[in-house]
Amino acid sequence: MARVRLNVAERREELLRAAVEQIEARGVAAVRIADIASALGVSNALVLYHFASKEKLVAAAFSYAAEGDLAHLRKLLGRRTTALRRLRSAVRWYAPTGQAKGWRLWIEGWSASLREPALREVAAALDQQWKAALTEVIAEGAAAGEFPCPDPAAAAWRLTAFLDGLAVQMTAYAGSLSRAAMREWADAALDRELGLSGPGTTAQRSPKSGPGTTAQRSLKSDPERTAQRSS
Repeated sequence: MARVRLNVAERREELLRAAVEQIEARGVAAVRIADIASALGVSNALVLYHFASKEKLVAAAFSYAAEGDLAHLRKLLGRRTTALRRLRSAVRWYAPTGQAKGWRLWIEGWSASLREPALREVAAALDQQWKAALTEVIAEGAAAGEFPCPDPAAAAWRLTAFLDGLAVQMTAYAGSLSRAAMREWADAALDRELGLSGPGTTAQRSPKSGPGTTAQRSLKSDPERTAQRSS
């Protein structure tokens, strides 16, 4: 059966999708132009016509993968609800327990960017966009009095650093922590950065918090601390 002729934009997108799949399966270092061409049943020359080198193709593939997640992040953060609810949804989606970017792909990208300037430039630009989107909504919530966060930009940096680090651990050592624990940690990290955790702030956490939350369990196990907080 003859292949359907694609226009330039369609062909590039097809190549980028195939590149993402091959990078996830083989890793940046091992993937070859020939692997991507073979997956699509096209020639190496066709791939190189659209992307002059493997390095440029890999950088474009990471950008392509991230743009889809950035679009979804902006959708979550743009909803008509409180800043806290929007941030909670975004963090739960972005965390290793959610449906955000394929973490194996991004860990590969971070590693390869140490040696490949083109990929490093793309990864840094995309990372800044993630942080900027979170910073904007944190600042909005702080200005509206939803939470006391004095430095939204720093909060966004620390929060994404924590989630990225957790993702590396959970990808490298799959199954070492339950999904429930990861979600609880992600929620707790957001609360810390927004100033919603610590003495006197337990009630401000998620309205679904109940007897099973970590903070309440620790108070129940330490009567002296409970008495100090109530005094």
